[in-house]
Amino acid sequence: MPAHQNLILDSDLIQDLIEFLKANGGSLRASAVADQILLVPTLNEEFAALLVADLIAFDSRIRLKENYTLELNLPNHDELKLAETEFIVFDTETTGAKPPYSRMTEIGCYKIKNGEIVDEFETLLNPQTPIPPFISALTGITDKMVARAPLFSEVAVDLLNFIGDAVLVAHNAAFDIKFLNAEICRTFKGCKVANTHLCTVRLSRKLLPDLANHRLHTVADHFSIPIYNRHRAGGDALATAKIFVNLLEDLQRLGIADIGSARKFKV
Repeated sequence: MPAHQNLILDSDLIQDLIEFLKANGGSLRASAVADQILLVPTLNEEFAALLVADLIAFDSRIRLKENYTLELNLPNHDELKLAETEFIVFDTETTGAKPPYSRMTEIGCYKIKNGEIVDEFETLLNPQTPIPPFISALTGITDKMVARAPLFSEVAVDLLNFIGDAVLVAHNAAFDIKFLNAEICRTFKGCKVANTHLCTVRLSRKLLPDLANHRLHTVADHFSIPIYNRHRAGGDALATAKIFVNLLEDLQRLGIADIGSARKFKV
């Protein structure tokens, strides 16, 4: 299956290449890359370019130009303006805590534009593995419910089209991003999402330091936001989206206008 436009390669070799290009001003001849990264020296430029082209296929972060030169094409996510950026706030339900052994059973997403929720994407997923009883007790999602649900691979393209190049947002984003990328990697071998992300746990810790804790229900209570269907992807994602809209307003009141500043600021 060909890679999708908003996927990049999840590869140590690719990362080494990116760092090598950064260290050399963002541009290098293909032969130099073949020599230093692929460890294949003394190739002519044309053949070196063929080898490198195969390495960077489907990864928009690196361009191979007609003169056999590689050039970095890294987006500067930190410069994205909060007021102008599209966000996808999402949540996942899973069979356990650690992918790839644990799988996703549900995903819920809400799209935010201009500070408003404008669209949604939600589906159960067949994890192709039994759901542990304690997970079913927590989420209410049972093996019977997901038996006829689509596989992640069957909804992957629709999901990626919905996400587009938006900034991803989640409560404890590292967890949800990890599961999303594990499922992406199963469907598009060796790939992960290119999208940058923000975490509402981290933002709420900075913006609301006096809260007893920064669990989803605690932050939601602070903003008087009800959570319908707690521990279901759609309900938790909707609450997180409403929380994020409030956090965006708080950031703007503090004069924080871009993604980079939102990540780095301290109260």
